[in-house]
Parts: sequence; C-alpha cells; structure tokens
Amino acid sequence: MSSTSVRPEPGIRALPREIWILVIGGFIVAVGMGIVAPALPTFATSFDVGVTAASFVISAFALMRLAFAPVSGRLVSWFGERPTYLWGITIVGVSTAACAFADSYWQLLVFRALGGTGSTMFTVSGVALLIRLSPPHLRGRASGVWATSFLMGNISGPIIGGLLVGFSLRLPFVIYGIALFVAAFVGWAMLRKSTLAAPQPDRRVPGMSVREALTHRAYRAAIVSNFSNGWAVFGVRIALVPLFVVEVLRTDQAMAGFALSVFAVGNAAVLMISGRMADQRGRRPLVLVGLAVSAVGTSALGLTESVPLFLAASLVAGIGAGLLNPAQNAAVADVVGSGRGGPVLAAFQMAADFGAILGPLVAGVLADAVSFRAAFAVTGLTAVLALLVWARAPETRAAPVAEEKEEEPRRVAD
Repeated sequence: MSSTSVRPEPGIRALPREIWILVIGGFIVAVGMGIVAPALPTFATSFDVGVTAASFVISAFALMRLAFAPVSGRLVSWFGERPTYLWGITIVGVSTAACAFADSYWQLLVFRALGGTGSTMFTVSGVALLIRLSPPHLRGRASGVWATSFLMGNISGPIIGGLLVGFSLRLPFVIYGIALFVAAFVGWAMLRKSTLAAPQPDRRVPGMSVREALTHRAYRAAIVSNFSNGWAVFGVRIALVPLFVVEVLRTDQAMAGFALSVFAVGNAAVLMISGRMADQRGRRPLVLVGLAVSAVGTSALGLTESVPLFLAASLVAGIGAGLLNPAQNAAVADVVGSGRGGPVLAAFQMAADFGAILGPLVAGVLADAVSFRAAFAVTGLTAVLALLVWARAPETRAAPVAEEKEEEPRRVAD
C-alpha cells in the first residue's frame, strides 16, 4: 500500500476563517431570536386574540420569508452574498425594534411580517456563503458548526427571554433589535476585507436552476424534510410550546423559555457529531435517523402530563432535529456543488418557510378545535412522511475512493 492510499481526515481547523465569522453572527442572531420566542405568542394574545390569531403572528413572519425568498436568491446573484447578508440582518433589526412599540395586534402582525423579508435575505446569503467557502469533504461539519451557532444562541436566548417577560412583554423585542444591530456590525467589520467572501467576478461559473435541482431525488427529498423541519421547529415549537406549558401543564412563562432551551440543548448536543458522521458515513443515514427520532419526540410532546416528561420529549425532539439538519444541508450543498445556486437555496429555504406558515395555522386550529395532543401528533406525522420520501433518495456524498482519485491529479499537477 502506497503512502498516499490513506488520506488523513482534515479537522475542524481546516474550515476557512470566514465560516467562523458567520458562526459568530449566527450566534448573535439566535440569542435574540430565542429571547423573543417565549414572549411573542403571549404578547400577541395580550391584544385579546385567540391561539389561532397568535399563531398567525408566527406564520406571517414565515409567509413573508416565503414570498421574498425568490427575490433574495436574485439579490445574492446580483449583488453577492456579503451585502445581502448585512442588509438582511439590519432589516430584521429595524422591524423587531418596531414590534416593541406596537399598540395593536395588527401593528405587531405587520412589523413582524416585514422582518421576514430581511430574514430570508440573511438566511439565503448566509447559506450561499457557507457552501461557497466550505471544502466539499467538510460540508457536513461546516453545516454542523453553522447550525450549532444558532442552537447555542437558542439555548441561552429563551432562558433570558423567559426572565425578561417578567419585567415586560416588550423588552425582549428591544433586546433582540439591539442584538441584530450588533450582528450586522460584526459581519460588516470582519467580512469587509475578506477576499474569499467578496462577490464572485467570474460569471462564467454556471448557476444551477431550480428546475435542474428538482431532477435530483435527494434535492426533492430535502425539500420535503425541510418542510417538516420548518413546520415543527420554526412553527409549531415556537407557537404552541409556550401556550401548552401555560394552559395544559399550568406553569409560568419562565418554564416555557426553559422548555425551548431544553430542545436546543438536545439539538446542539448532536449537531457536531452529526456533521462529522455525515462527512464520514454519508448524508442519507443521518437524515433517516433524525427524521425518525423527530417524529417520536414531537408526537410525544402532546402526550405528556407533567413538566419532567414534557422536557424529556423536548430533548428527544431536539436530538432528532440535530441529527437531521447538518446531513440534509450537506446533501443540498452536494447537489449545488461549487456553482452559483442562490435560487436553488432559496427554494430549499422556502420549503421550511412554507412549513413554518402552515404548521402553526393547522396546529393552532387543531389545538382550539380538538386538542394539543392532535396538534403535536400531526406535526410528528410530517416527519414520518419525509422519512418515507428519503427512504427512496440516493446518497449524495462522494465515495472516499472517488475523492482520492480526484485529488491525486491535483497533487501531481502541483
């Protein structure tokens, strides 16, 4: 066996510095997002509206993300990832700060919805930068690090938000707005001189169309699983968990923030492991396991009758989401490759946004008309459906032997 037949696996330190800058920005954004999460449904119901109307505040944010996602993809193609990233964070900061001064339910709804435009600009451009800057053999770990930054923020954010709610329902929105302005400044200061993050001047690099991406079964499967993830994690979890804790478990808002943080702890605990395993073992196995665990944990939330059991189910659901996300994101990155894929990434993000819109509405109606148990059961069913689609999808990770053969000519050429 030759000395080049076994290639040492690159470590996390091989990731470019710019990715760590994205990680810092993601953490700051997530802390603020977590601070608002416990307050948002309760703040909406303070205007004398029901669960369905309160859930629509969550859905409105995602609805604007969904509607604006194609524009965000084009903005990335026209102006580059870096400017779109910075403007997106700034827009969300302005709209969030405005929520703190809302005098009616409709003002809150409009301000929150406007923030969705900036949010999708930030997300699509951030993921596009992540894919462009990540070496192919480290895509799983890069996705894991990126996701971990958000989850670490979501661990601490809801706890802080639960405490702030005790002082004022408006205070979390002020804090979140400040956090977003800080994130925008950090991104501008640390990325403005980066040559790697600079807009690509070479337009000869082919861009993948959404129609072309949809010919890949793995991309279609990722669309479905991201829809389920948006429904459960970005929709139902934020809209119903605080209400379930107060109305069913009969505890206070501080426990709602703690429950959201427990989900984030389970998620963060496995993200790095999941990303590494997705690079070593493939994307598909991690996606399948993640969807199965998510289905069990999410469905179990509605069956709990005590705080300890509810926290245990939240932990399991968080672990499932942590196993799923790096692998599915790496699979999409494998499909896009090194070309320009802003519209493809926007469509992928739109699937989660559509789930985040539909999930709280359907779950809110079920909670009002039937029970919270039915709402969480239907949410778990979406993960089961995604699992069935992924069961027929191919593996997207290149085989280690193929990677070795591709790299050997480059070593000779060098």
